Amino acid sequence: MSADLDLEQRYRRVLRLLPRYYRAQWEEDMVATFLDGWLTGDPDEDSVTMEYDRPTRDEVLSVVGLAARLYLGGVGAPGRYFAWGQAVRNAVLGVMLAHAVWGLGQLVIFARSRNLIGWLPPPAGGFWVQLEYATGYAWIVVFIALLLADYRTARALAALVVAADVVSLAHLQLNGFLTAPMAPFVNWSHLILFDLGPVLAMAAFHRDAPPPRRRPWLLALAGWFLLLSVPAMVTEASGTAPGCRMTPGSAACWSACCAWRTRCGSGPGGPGPAPASGRSAWCCSQRWPGCTGSPRSRSTRTTVTCSGSAWSSC
Repeated sequence: MSADLDLEQRYRRVLRLLPRYYRAQWEEDMVATFLDGWLTGDPDEDSVTMEYDRPTRDEVLSVVGLAARLYLGGVGAPGRYFAWGQAVRNAVLGVMLAHAVWGLGQLVIFARSRNLIGWLPPPAGGFWVQLEYATGYAWIVVFIALLLADYRTARALAALVVAADVVSLAHLQLNGFLTAPMAPFVNWSHLILFDLGPVLAMAAFHRDAPPPRRRPWLLALAGWFLLLSVPAMVTEASGTAPGCRMTPGSAACWSACCAWRTRCGSGPGGPGPAPASGRSAWCCSQRWPGCTGSPRSRSTRTTVTCSGSAWSSC
C-alpha cells in the first residue's frame, strides 16, 4: 500500500475486495469498527497511529474470507452472486462424486482382501497402495459430509486427503516412476485441478449456502458405480480382459478423466502402464499397449494409477 495513505484509507482499500453492493451498505460501519480498535483518544498517539499503522494480517484475512463468501453467495444474496455460488457448489459436488465412486471401488478392494468377495482376485499390497485405498474411503466421507451440510468436516478431511496425495505423488516422482515426457507436469497439474482446486472451492459451502439436494446426488453415486465400476469387476472376475488387471475404480476413473479431456500418454520408458498419482491423467487408456501377462499374475513391480488402484501387477 502507498505510504501517503492514512490508516482509514488503507482500510478502505482492503474493503475494495468486497462486492460493491455490500460496501455500499456496510463500508462506513466496518471502517469505524476497525479504527475503534486502534484509536486511544490521545491526539498525539492517534496521529502517529493514523499515519504509520496498517491493517493487521488477521483483519485482511477476515476480509478475504468474507469476500469469498459474498461472491459465492448463498440464500439472500443478489441473483448474480447466488448463481455463481450455486455453480461452484455443483461443480465441487460433481468432482467429489467422481472421487466417491472411485472410493467405493476401494471399499470393494478391501472387502475382497478380507475374502468377503471370493470371486475377485486379491489386490496388490504395500504401504503406498494402502494409503491410496485410505484416501478413497476418505473421499466418500467428504462427499457424504457435503450432502449432510457438515462443511467443516468435509473441508478438514479433504485437506488431509490432498496432503496424502501430494506425499504419494512426491514419492512416485522421487523414486523415478514419472519418467515419461511431461508426466510430472501432467500429474501435478491434475492434482491441483481436480484435488486441490475443488477443496479450495469448498469455500462456497458456507453458512448461508443452501443445503444440497441429497437424493439426486446419492442416486448419481449409486448409478455411476453400478454402470462403471461393477462391469469392471465382472470383467476382471471373468478373466476376459487380457493384459493389465483392472480394479473396480478404474472404469470410473477412466470415464472421469476422459470427460475432463485429460491428455493420454504412454508409460515410462515406452509402452506399458504409467505410474501416477491420485486420479492420474494416465487413466484415459483402458489398456496400455504391450502390457502382457495373466490377469491375475503378480510381480514385484506394481504400478500405481488412479490413486494406486486402476492398473496393477502388469
